[in-house]
Amino acid sequence: MGTTYNVKVIVDNDFDSAALQTKIDAALVQVNDEMSTYQQDSEITRFNQSQGKQPVAISAGFRTVLTEALKIAEQTNGKLDITVGPLVNLWGFGPDLQPERVPSEQDISIARERVGYNKVVLTEQGLSKTQPDIYIDLSTIAKGWGVDVVAMLIEAEGITDYLVEVGGEMRLSGFKATGELWHVAIEKPVTTERAVHQIIVPKNNSVATSGDYRNYIEVDGKRYSHIIDPDTAYPIEHRLVSVTVIHPSSMISDGLSTAIMVMGPELGLAFAEEHELAALMIVKTDTGFEEIVTKSFMQYLK
Repeated sequence: MGTTYNVKVIVDNDFDSAALQTKIDAALVQVNDEMSTYQQDSEITRFNQSQGKQPVAISAGFRTVLTEALKIAEQTNGKLDITVGPLVNLWGFGPDLQPERVPSEQDISIARERVGYNKVVLTEQGLSKTQPDIYIDLSTIAKGWGVDVVAMLIEAEGITDYLVEVGGEMRLSGFKATGELWHVAIEKPVTTERAVHQIIVPKNNSVATSGDYRNYIEVDGKRYSHIIDPDTAYPIEHRLVSVTVIHPSSMISDGLSTAIMVMGPELGLAFAEEHELAALMIVKTDTGFEEIVTKSFMQYLK
């Protein structure tokens, strides 16, 4: 996934941690083999390169993530869109690593023709697309799935006290070795330093944060976020800079934090409250930052 992972388990001294590490590595390699757009022989790359409209059989993990991604797309009116890859690449944030520039209106118009989650069809027979150049990217949700896969593997070993983190997405269960509940720091959304904004206690849940303060380009003095709004085909321009979602599933919290980030503060808050989501939103103001917390999130504040 082009990132790091960190796993902590609370076990007896005679536990075979090396064997568990081998299983974890194998599980994450499988996730990569299924859904990495950086891997030329992955399942998703082969689908993206295919030209036909006939359904292609896909693995169980790939199907699970696709099903959830399309469900969130429906819930959010397309704010989470797994086909937005051509626009992400055009703006220089994809595997192609384009130079830092603002694309032309013509290039944006051409790329938009390849965007629309409704152009991807998932049935019992398999996965198909309505036009041959449709390209899907599950990076907004696949890291969370990787966390869930590792957590389920750990639980299958009979371990109930653990922390799993992949690229910043986390899932926690039970207690630390000290007997305390796991605590998680939400980062202050600034580019100049690594600082703590808020400490939370998620209990037996997952935590995912989406933000626009680390990955961006600057062109002619203007900053452009890596988060693209499928409706406008441009990087988001509102003042919401960070969204943290707590949910039992890391895959779901990963996808929803991105979707709310695209929506912006007003629509994002309304969506989170409507769906009773535990969400913390940080909005940039003229004097600093404002924190918006949903009712469901308050129980996790330290």
